[in-house]
Amino acid sequence: MIQPEPQSTGLSSLLNDIESGRIKIPQFQRQYVWERKAAAQLLDSIAKGFPIGTFILWETQEELRSIRNIGNHNLPETPTGHVAQYILDGQQRITSLYTCFKGLKISRNSKVEDFAQIYVDLEASEDEDIVTLNYEEENPKRYVAITDLLYGKMSVLVRQYSEEGLDKIDLYKERFKSYQFSLVILKNASLDVATDVFTRLNVGGKTLTLFEVMVAKTYDSSQDFDLSEKFDQLIEEIGEDFKTISSSTILQVISLILKKDCTRKQILRLEKQMFIDTWESVTVAIKKAIDYFKNYYGIPVSKILPYDALIVPFAYFFYYHPDRPLDQKREYLQDFFWRVSLTERYSSGVETKLGKDIRRIETILNGDLPSYDFEVNISTDRIIDQGWFSISRSFIKAILCLYASKGPRSFADNSRVHIDNAWLQIATSKNYHHFFPKAYLKSRNEDEFYINHILNITIVDDYLNKRVIRAKAPSIYMSDFKKKNSNLDETMSTHFIDPDTFGVWDDDYDLFFSKRAETISDELRGKLIIKEKTHPEKA
Repeated sequence: MIQPEPQSTGLSSLLNDIESGRIKIPQFQRQYVWERKAAAQLLDSIAKGFPIGTFILWETQEELRSIRNIGNHNLPETPTGHVAQYILDGQQRITSLYTCFKGLKISRNSKVEDFAQIYVDLEASEDEDIVTLNYEEENPKRYVAITDLLYGKMSVLVRQYSEEGLDKIDLYKERFKSYQFSLVILKNASLDVATDVFTRLNVGGKTLTLFEVMVAKTYDSSQDFDLSEKFDQLIEEIGEDFKTISSSTILQVISLILKKDCTRKQILRLEKQMFIDTWESVTVAIKKAIDYFKNYYGIPVSKILPYDALIVPFAYFFYYHPDRPLDQKREYLQDFFWRVSLTERYSSGVETKLGKDIRRIETILNGDLPSYDFEVNISTDRIIDQGWFSISRSFIKAILCLYASKGPRSFADNSRVHIDNAWLQIATSKNYHHFFPKAYLKSRNEDEFYINHILNITIVDDYLNKRVIRAKAPSIYMSDFKKKNSNLDETMSTHFIDPDTFGVWDDDYDLFFSKRAETISDELRGKLIIKEKTHPEKA
């Protein structure tokens, strides 16, 4: 059991330990947010001898990513051979003390606050604010800056203040210097315990993410490894199209490669050096997986990827198989992708399921078809039943992936429709076009479920949707496009629509709906390896 060690320390020791790098602010702490008023109230409490709460520090040999600069004042690294004490509770108070007595300027939201402009009112009574932001220029001898109180040269002060004022300066200076700050030092505790303590102390405040903990744990200045910076660099290299992938996805890939398990508990147990050593090769595998999604599956952007977690098994594959898969491996991977996407497999218990699915990926790596204990249903009935258009659902995203894979072209001129994350974030995006416009179908008293259905969705240019098509019947707006676009049949094939057989020219929504359901079902069936009988394994 961890036994916290209560201690006390004076102001000079506390400030010196910060100045020397012995006391550090871990990066997972929130930024300094106190304004001068709050800092002045803290100093006023100290001047009056009031308790200001206990500071909780974690003492460790581990090197964590920490805040390196306060108010453009650089903080040093912990001296070689010394343990560091990381602030778990009391960061805003400790930073306020340091900022005030150093007279630092803090920039926030285009506003600069000068913490040197905090004063001691030498004429204040004990029941008034001794430390204040007020300063009367016509009565300068009434106030002394907090920095001058502690560090001002007596030879200068004696020329500015009366004997009574100097006595008050000595009084308050002694109060600050003699004040004992309450500390609790957490020793011999692991990072897991320390971050758990931090989380419990910050109930209602900031909850640490797994990534933030791993940023702290894996930081190594000697190897120039900063996970937060490395992740930002990876996202930049991946580019805009897949910039929305989450940090947890990266951690899961690394943990599965190193330990065949990606639970939070296992990720926290990963050895720092193994993590650092694996990083570069894992990022290469992740980029290969994303390239494969884009170039082979035709998924142009991450917003329609059914799950971020799909990157994990594919990155695992490319980690062990750097070359593009061919023949059976390619078919088996495609089958895996669509099974996971269409069965909403990663909607719950994702860590456990990823651990099981990499065994299937290993089977594919060996050139064999894995067995599955979950069935995939791509019948027209299921597509219709599950087709309510909401882009938060993986089933809908899977069909959007199918739509995107065809390289949809503009109704107007057969040019390629540009697809990017910026306009695929919400289902009401103007680029998601209801082929039979919603207003048109509502005027015919069509049921809302069938109006806002994935089978009625096409991906088009924003301009066409807002300015040209609007609420027109398909027979009307498609006739207009047919006059302008000599390749209209080719264009519509990229949307899985045949105007001549789908009832488009007759505005027959029932026929259109059933025909497109059949087409989508057939297309999905072609992506899967359908076996007459599966041999389930434990999932």
